[in-house]
Amino acid sequence: MVLISCLTACTVCVHMCLSVAGWFVKPTNSNTANNSDSSKYLREFLDEMQPDKIREHLRKFTRLPHLAGTEQNLRYAEQIRQEWLQFGLDSVELVPYDVLLSYPNKSQPNYITIVDQLGNEVFNTSLAEPPPEGYEDVSDIVPPYSAFSAKGQPEGDLVYVNYGRTEDFFQLEREMGINVTGKIVIVRYGKIFRGNKVKNAILAGAKGIIMFSDPADYCAIGVQPYPDGWNLPSGGAQRGNVLNLNGAGDPLTPGYPAKEYTYRFSLEDGVGLPKIPVHPIGYLDAFHLLKNMGGEIPPNNWKGALNVSYRIGPGFTDDFKIQKVRMNIHTDNRVTRIYNVIGRIRGALEPGWRPRRTIIFASWDAEEFGLLGSTEWAEDNAKLLQERAVAYINADSAIEGMYTLRVDCTPSLHTLVYDLTKQLPSPEEGEEEISLYDSWHKRDNWTNDRDAPRISKLGSGSDFEAYFIRLGIAAGRARYTKNKQTERYSSYPVYHSVYETFEIVEKFYDPSFKRLRAVAQVRGGLIFLLADSQLLPLDVNQYADSLRKYTQSIAQLAQKHPEEMETYKVSFDALFSAVENFTVASRDFHERLHTLNREDPLQVRIVNDQLMYLERAFIDPLGLPGRPFYRHVIFAPSSHNKYVGESFPGIYDALFDINDSAYPQKAWEEVKHQISIAAFTIHAAAMTLTPPA
Repeated sequence: MVLISCLTACTVCVHMCLSVAGWFVKPTNSNTANNSDSSKYLREFLDEMQPDKIREHLRKFTRLPHLAGTEQNLRYAEQIRQEWLQFGLDSVELVPYDVLLSYPNKSQPNYITIVDQLGNEVFNTSLAEPPPEGYEDVSDIVPPYSAFSAKGQPEGDLVYVNYGRTEDFFQLEREMGINVTGKIVIVRYGKIFRGNKVKNAILAGAKGIIMFSDPADYCAIGVQPYPDGWNLPSGGAQRGNVLNLNGAGDPLTPGYPAKEYTYRFSLEDGVGLPKIPVHPIGYLDAFHLLKNMGGEIPPNNWKGALNVSYRIGPGFTDDFKIQKVRMNIHTDNRVTRIYNVIGRIRGALEPGWRPRRTIIFASWDAEEFGLLGSTEWAEDNAKLLQERAVAYINADSAIEGMYTLRVDCTPSLHTLVYDLTKQLPSPEEGEEEISLYDSWHKRDNWTNDRDAPRISKLGSGSDFEAYFIRLGIAAGRARYTKNKQTERYSSYPVYHSVYETFEIVEKFYDPSFKRLRAVAQVRGGLIFLLADSQLLPLDVNQYADSLRKYTQSIAQLAQKHPEEMETYKVSFDALFSAVENFTVASRDFHERLHTLNREDPLQVRIVNDQLMYLERAFIDPLGLPGRPFYRHVIFAPSSHNKYVGESFPGIYDALFDINDSAYPQKAWEEVKHQISIAAFTIHAAAMTLTPPA
């Protein structure tokens, strides 16, 4: 089976699912269609994706707010089910789960205030964003809040901590001598996942954390704020969850699907729930909180683009020393029913044309609350998926810039991505005669020393997480992105604000909707080829190349500590040897494909099983240290930034900040331990590529 996901909240992705479904099951004119027609069908399929249809579906599913767990979101799920059935899927069902969600308290709004010595409020942050043009009369727009924030009204001195990264807190304490215990910290969004900022603040002893979108990170130079441009207005604030789940899914049912009969932890014992209040604000409100800050002036790289000094604190200048900051957070967490939409096209060879392999379409609910819908379904179907799933193609966040293609995927999909993009046209004006691949390669100018455009490692932050990092299913995602050489803002400026509208796509990001079509064609083409190729189009040699590169990189990181490596007898020889064995095994496997008798279904099945299970071979059932649901030994999100993928995460985490370890011998023993786990896993993976006995 091949899985494709999309989100009820991300309607560009919904379009792509609909167009794939509608095409795959349209009747053929003959009952004798066979695999020789596959390339013709692929071309017809890709050509059927039209910009006007993408525009139509995007408009249709973005008219009304549809927060997970609300009545409108259920209506959209039912509408998706109805349309998928109309397009001809063999079956479509709504699959419910009862998960912990988080909402603002309608009678007690969340806000931040500055209070004087008598407790009087002298400044309050905004309760809502000014609605964008055309949405003034839309009801049920959720105000900015941090989902799963603890309740509370902590009061105290404010401390500015830059981006709230691990290294920022280290610098604050070790170089500046500032302790945030019992303080409220304010950090700017960007660089890392917001949940990591909260975790770092808790570890540092803070009793509350305020997050704001600084213009330096959420406004492109020379661009006007929305609606005149695509920059974030001063009142815009980023919503989002602040969990520290590490792949657990529903905080109350980690490891198991959140069904009616499932045992649930108490709220106090829920996984990843922050213990301090958290709240997001816009940069106009941040200006008022920061303008009178006292303390020392920070390093230049801690300064954003507001007209303030960015002093660190604690507290305000002498003239305002008596004033404190108080957080007023009343967010409610409660178990709520969500609904995934799951559709299927059965795989078959005859009669008529169908994909060889079953395709499962999924519209996941509650993605923004911590990938809950996708993770619960993965837990519910883990045994089946581990036995039968070929690949997972993610369809979230189709456009985050206007410059070029971006692909993140497992190494075994690299060759397929390159081959496919060479068959697709560039969506850019003036590039009508060149392929998407050539446009991508030309514009990927920060890696122009490479012979192919860059494909990034998978981190997390979207619904592929449970399938790739927990279950070991080959996975990939594609989107259109910004120019990373010149556009230094984080994500895209209006990310998770009320200004993330249909109109911003239509007016600025993709007026022709050709970029979105290109993304849909990449995703759809990958699904088509994975579902219908006789031999699975997974490249084991690419995996070997990546393992060599990642091994050299992690060894170089360790070799920054030559004395310690010698003292504690740390060696990467076993890991290099394992990678060499894997390289030989992958090369031999590839050579055997040239002599494979493709008329023998048993031989084809044996090879396809080896290709399908290769990714599973990198799964350690014990998981990473302290992160049992992250089980991929080669790839996992960074412990310090969920959005970024790390190679050899166990070794990387063991090496992180090792110079300041209180117990250096124990720390270096853990490095050796993680090297041995990686070496064993790669040796075992190589064995899966050898001919069956």
